[in-house]
Parts: sequence; structure tokens; C-alpha cells
Amino acid sequence: MTTTRRLGRSGIEVSAIGMGCWAIGGPLWDGTQPLGWGEVDDDESVRTVHRALDLGATLFDTSSNYGAGHSERVLGRALAGRRDRAVIATKFGYPTDEETRQALGEDASPEYARRSLEGSLRRLGTDHVDLYQLHLGGLPVPRALDLVGTLEDLVAEGKIRAYGWSTDDPASARAFAEAGPHCAAIQHDQSVLRDNAAMLAVCAEFDLASLNRGPLAMGLLTAKYQDAPTARGGDDVRGVAPEWLDWFTGGVPRAEWAQRVARVRAALTADGRTLAQGALGWLLARSPHTLPIPGCRTVAQAEENLGALAYGPLPEAAFAEVERLLADLRTAPADA
Repeated sequence: MTTTRRLGRSGIEVSAIGMGCWAIGGPLWDGTQPLGWGEVDDDESVRTVHRALDLGATLFDTSSNYGAGHSERVLGRALAGRRDRAVIATKFGYPTDEETRQALGEDASPEYARRSLEGSLRRLGTDHVDLYQLHLGGLPVPRALDLVGTLEDLVAEGKIRAYGWSTDDPASARAFAEAGPHCAAIQHDQSVLRDNAAMLAVCAEFDLASLNRGPLAMGLLTAKYQDAPTARGGDDVRGVAPEWLDWFTGGVPRAEWAQRVARVRAALTADGRTLAQGALGWLLARSPHTLPIPGCRTVAQAEENLGALAYGPLPEAAFAEVERLLADLRTAPADA
């Protein structure tokens, strides 16, 4: 069973499933709007990273703004003495106040890209980041391309090995890949519930890694949410969902999405996988470029998510059955 994939044209080998580190950052706020996943136990987070490493994970995705830098600090603590076993991906573009844990808008300037990296390196306790990603998904392409020279300089200086863009727009991804020799990855929303065929086509054309943000639909594609949906608290982004987060309402899964998960649950779990493992297996079967990065905040979550590596891609027949069952979803939005 192949358990590794290439990080696009960087040639860096990574685990086929990584670990997303948004949740271990703890609270982040934009005024009164929560942008984090609630309070977190840092010791458990460290144990989770260690367990993920033991289970074969090498790719860890974080950001300078997750928990206003707290995610990077915790990840750096967990990787102390283990840095050579990890491929670290982080992001820039959203300044924060580390003391108040408040978001401070956006900054797409080349100067900020360099300054933000220095902060990330300090918090992570490392001298380089393996993948440095522009976090501003809706940034106009000309402004994103203004960053390429600085990013190439950072590669030449050895501070980053490759870079990418977290965006859901295929045209933006194409332009960035064409302009950036060391652009190696696009991070985008991708799950069995929300396929992005156009983005996967760009990744295939330019040999980019497709880092799958939201591979479990922020928890919706887990048995826990399906069997016992519990409303999230007021400091959890899912409890007071911003406009861009349409999986939840009032802290619980929206009925139309939950119904679609129920529709494919049997096909995803037919060979003994859990629901989450089936959803991750679907992604591995979808394209050779996909790299799911499900978030983990407990050892148990790491064990379940990375247990999907042993199963590998969803079998062809099961994949086809899922596609048959979701044929209407592939052509219409959830709230159409």
C-alpha cells in the first residue's frame, strides 16, 4: 500500500494524508465572530502531533493566524527534536494581535509576506518552512503575482522550499502556477460532498499538489456528527458560522448536508472503514494529486484519520457508487 505522495513539482515526499492544525490553535476572534474551534488542551495537542508522526503523518498544515500564532507555537513545541520527520506548511496574509487574539484584516504586501514568515519561523522553532502559502483566497491575481518575486527570493535564501496559494478559484491557481517556478501546491476546499473538478484539472496540468481543505466538511463527515449532533459553543466557528461556512446552522449540521452524508455512508464504509476514513479514501481515489489534511485535536482523531492510510484509496466500485448517489450534488448547490 502506497502511503506517500509528492508535494507537487517540489518533489518533496509527504504522507498521503496530513494533519490540519487550525483547531489546535484555540480561539481567534474577528470582533465577536469566532474564527477558531474553541478552547484547546495544548498537552493533548502535542500528544496528537506525536501520535500522528508515529502513525506515518509527515505533512502538518498550519497558519500564522490560527489562534493568532498559537497553532504554530504548539506545533513547534510538538516537533522539537522531531523537525526532520515533518514537512511544515504554513500561510500568510491575515495579521493578528497575539495578545487579544483578534484578527487585524488582510495584508498582501511583499513586505508583510517576509515579515510574517520571520514570525512563523520563530514560533515554529525552525529555520525553514517547507511550503509557504498565500492565505488570501480572493486576492486579485495581479496582486498575488506581485508576491512571486519575494517568494522566489525566500526559496533562494533557503527560508522556504516551495510555495502555494490557498484559493478556490481555478483561474487564480492557474495564473499563480504559470508565474511561479517554485509554486508547488494549491490548497482548496475539496471533499466527497463538494468536488472541485476544475481545480483538480489545474493541479494535474501543472503537477501541483491539491491540499484538501475541509476534507471531512469540518466534522460533518464523521460518525460523531451524524449519530449525535451536538451544538457547538459560542467560541467555535461552527457555532456562530460566518457567511462562507455553509455546512452548519445554529451549531449543528444543516439538514440537507446531513441527508447527503447519510445517502453515501454505506458506500463509504462498505469495506470496514469508518465514515471519516471512507471520506478520506474517496479523496485519495479522486486524483493522484490530492493530499487531504483533516484537522485533529485529539489522539483519537489522529488515530482514526490516519488509520485511513492502511485502507488506501476507496475501491473503484465503491467510488462509482458514491458518484452515482451524489450525481445530483455534482450539478447543483446544496441550497439550490
